Amino acid sequence: MNRLLLSAFAIVIALLLTACGGSETSSNESTVRGVSDTEIIIGSQNDLSGATAVLGVDLINSSRMRFDEVNAAGGIHGRKIRYIVEDAGYQLPKSIQMTNKLVNRDGIFAMFLSMGTPMNNAIMQGLFKDGVPNLFPVSGGRTMVEPFHKMQFTGRGIYYDEVRAGVRYFVEERGAEKVCVMYQDSDFGIEAYEAARDQVAAMGLELAAISAHKPTDTEFTAAVLRMRNAECDAIMMGTIYKDTILIMEAARKIGWSDVAFVGQNASYSRAIAEIESGASEGYYVFAHIAVLYADSEMDEVQRTWYNNFTEQFGKEPGYVAIEGYRNADLLVKALEKAGQDLNVDSLLAALESITEYKDIFGNTMTFGPEDHKGVDESYLLTVKDGRWVKLDASIRY
Repeated sequence: MNRLLLSAFAIVIALLLTACGGSETSSNESTVRGVSDTEIIIGSQNDLSGATAVLGVDLINSSRMRFDEVNAAGGIHGRKIRYIVEDAGYQLPKSIQMTNKLVNRDGIFAMFLSMGTPMNNAIMQGLFKDGVPNLFPVSGGRTMVEPFHKMQFTGRGIYYDEVRAGVRYFVEERGAEKVCVMYQDSDFGIEAYEAARDQVAAMGLELAAISAHKPTDTEFTAAVLRMRNAECDAIMMGTIYKDTILIMEAARKIGWSDVAFVGQNASYSRAIAEIESGASEGYYVFAHIAVLYADSEMDEVQRTWYNNFTEQFGKEPGYVAIEGYRNADLLVKALEKAGQDLNVDSLLAALESITEYKDIFGNTMTFGPEDHKGVDESYLLTVKDGRWVKLDASIRY
């Protein structure tokens, strides 16, 4: 979807939310919307059934797991968290509809883990106008951090930075001479293309080949053949889940292996590493969290969390499960710091005061009054024997 259409959607949602009378307070001006004496209402428009459900399900399960722990212990300053999740299926019109419902019918205090770059681009200005913070959107798009907005905090790597790092690393460290890019034609994918374009230009190079596809495309043999004919030796990927797998499978079917496919955190999941055919072997990503496996070295707290997640949900957690739990824990800490007299301003001030936050997995985030981008570093990982392995290379933004 092009940016002009997304801008139109953003205007529509802003008008819808304003017309429905969304505001920070209810008719009782002393009452903060989404906050009562007994509960705090947190909302999420997410993907539990669509193209990115492999990410959304783990995110929601793990974040709900943390909120349930807090509620079982009595809540925060006597208030329990009511977590309302709406499945938008990674569909832009539905995400707007679900956001409208969360803001105006449910009266959420904050949006949390809102899924998708196009979806966040469409809804966030309406959220801000209605006084609803957008906390830790599931997107590494530049619009999540630029321009700075006091009501938005992020907790993942930025795709643009990760792709530029990928180009630089594979040219300087791995000797790549012909850098190419394959991306889905969406706000998300275009950022990956722009990052690759800008980095090769900064290094005095040119992209050897470019291929764009629709998020719904399923046939990539011709596109992969064009990349091979262009003699690409490093392909930057603006892909997520299904398109990443299909491109890997197409390369395997034509027997093309002497090329580095390099993604970013949106194409980092256990499902990609575990493709039965082995097509993803050697795939690289830059990402902000290292995934754990059952035989990974863990301390007692980490092992307990890992086992509890596996037992509750019948599967081992992926990296987004770590991300969801970590972000929920960070929100809990901010709500605690905000105190009994909770409102949007006290929450934002609490988040800004959190420096050198360290989660139970050893990942850190830091914020400040002019810094709402919690993550400043990404790791290089690759698929080896059906598992993600963290390599020595890392980048700081």
